Amino acid sequence: MPVTATMNPAAQSSSSELPSANMVAVARKQRLQDAIFHRLTQFFSLLVLAALAGIIVSLFINAWPTFAKFGAKFLWYVEWDIVNEEFGAAIAIVGTVVSASIALLIAVPLAFGIAFFLTETCPVWLRRPLGTAIELLAAVPSIIYGMFGLFVFAPIYADYLQVPLQSVLGGMPLVGWLFGGATNGLGILAAGIILAFMVLPFIAAVMRDVFEITPPILRESAYGLGCTTWEVVRKVVLPYTQKGVIGGIMLGLGRALGETMAVTFVIGNANRMPTSLFSPGTSIASVLANEFGEAQALHFNTLFALGFLLFVITFVVLAAAKWMIVRAERAKGT
Repeated sequence: MPVTATMNPAAQSSSSELPSANMVAVARKQRLQDAIFHRLTQFFSLLVLAALAGIIVSLFINAWPTFAKFGAKFLWYVEWDIVNEEFGAAIAIVGTVVSASIALLIAVPLAFGIAFFLTETCPVWLRRPLGTAIELLAAVPSIIYGMFGLFVFAPIYADYLQVPLQSVLGGMPLVGWLFGGATNGLGILAAGIILAFMVLPFIAAVMRDVFEITPPILRESAYGLGCTTWEVVRKVVLPYTQKGVIGGIMLGLGRALGETMAVTFVIGNANRMPTSLFSPGTSIASVLANEFGEAQALHFNTLFALGFLLFVITFVVLAAAKWMIVRAERAKGT
């Protein structure tokens, strides 16, 4: 007769409670890990904000003597007299904004063309090496661009661009003043062209990446309706990747506004308001690079004031870009 073994009720209850106890312990450990990870990432995020706030506060504290002395006049005052301590930021602001604007006017269409070619019409065997070559341009140090601009680009630019433009357009009634001045290869336009070389790989790389994330089904649907390649890019790819495109342009603009050494080499470093595209000028970054080492007293505070203004200009540009994106999204929703 078979004998059936019976288990002690206490042993049965302990064996059933053991898995549940282990599960509770594992859940507690996971919650603790999640809490630690959450606090750690939160600390890193707040650390970035704290560093940014510290930079702003330190800039403003060191710039306050200049703001207290000149007030709002500092923004449009054109005098820059170190001996008599008379300073104005208008020349540097104009040089910064104009050179960065020229850079974007040149770089954005070129970057769009590069991204369009790489994602839509480029042969497969050429796509990767060409894309890698463009990205490598972003790794070139800015001082190399400056040396190239001064010793290689400036003589060619003076002989083959400045002189022909001045001889052809210099005498025209409405636009002739834009092409006046010395044809020595330096000036606002030269700085803008060098900046365009520098920001081009950033904008092109971002545009190419965002163009590639467009779902293939959208492209195929547009082609199935009979759209041309240009129509697909204009009506499908660009609307879908609008945020990324604007972000890439703003990334390039931020690089152009804050660039120092390359601009210092080719802008001419003249503290006077530019009167033409060929006129020498200066920018906020080039003033800081040229004069910070020997600055004292109010001159030292004024350079901090210029740095604070550069930060404000960059913030305004980024805020305007964000506003454009939000407005475009609302327009799509309506």
